[in-house]
Amino acid sequence: MRVVPVGLLRSLLIGAIAIGCWLTMVAPAQAATLSDRVASYPDWSNLPSLKANAPDLPYPDWMAGTWQVTSTLVDLQAPLAPEIVTPGFDSNRRWLDQPLEFPVRFGPPIYAAAAKPLPDLRPQAASVVADRAFNGLAIARAYLGEAVASVQAPDPNQQLVQLANGDSLLMRMTGRAWEQPAPQVFVASELSRQIFRGQGRPQFNTVETTARYEQRSPDQITADQITAIYLTPQDPSYFQVGDRPIALYRYALTLTRTDDSSDAARSAGNP
Repeated sequence: MRVVPVGLLRSLLIGAIAIGCWLTMVAPAQAATLSDRVASYPDWSNLPSLKANAPDLPYPDWMAGTWQVTSTLVDLQAPLAPEIVTPGFDSNRRWLDQPLEFPVRFGPPIYAAAAKPLPDLRPQAASVVADRAFNGLAIARAYLGEAVASVQAPDPNQQLVQLANGDSLLMRMTGRAWEQPAPQVFVASELSRQIFRGQGRPQFNTVETTARYEQRSPDQITADQITAIYLTPQDPSYFQVGDRPIALYRYALTLTRTDDSSDAARSAGNP
């Protein structure tokens, strides 16, 4: 089992679970669409403005099923360095251009508890959503092995990562949105408030994950995913930094189907 410093552990969990959640979408103040936000990387200077009352993310039917993901960190930036650098950022350079593999799956909601978002007027629930507990555990263990004891996701708006040493990472989703600019393209982003509890005082961050998925064939999807880390008011530097990101990570993802596409379509409610 790899030994990972606490600072690196926290940042890896943030990056890994952001991938695992496969969350949702953003309507940024300076960009008209999520696609614009992805295209403007790394020139991000503010938090996106997301819907706080959105239910679970409704992925397109072509994402239903089980997939093997190859995830490669292709770029990382600290926009406010050297004055402000998030813990573990320099250590994360070791993952640059190093592909990691893990399974993920999408299908009908299977949460243990019903989500309680603010009232939403959209008529139907999503038929294809991420299996957040399964995906989160698979991704976290791809980075940290058996140091990750469990991942719980009782509803779409919270996720708890429990480490074998007793440390934990709690994520509460605070906003999400999505767009589908073309039948084979899906863009999504989500904001979460994250609390890492380990030795010493709890550490807080706000994390944005924005991703553009494109179906290349029934059995392959590629994605461009960006994770941005922001300070929260609990940090002494927050009022100096505001809503500017302090760390940016960009990943290239390839999803290869490992189940039968016709079975996946039936599970999504299609004949």
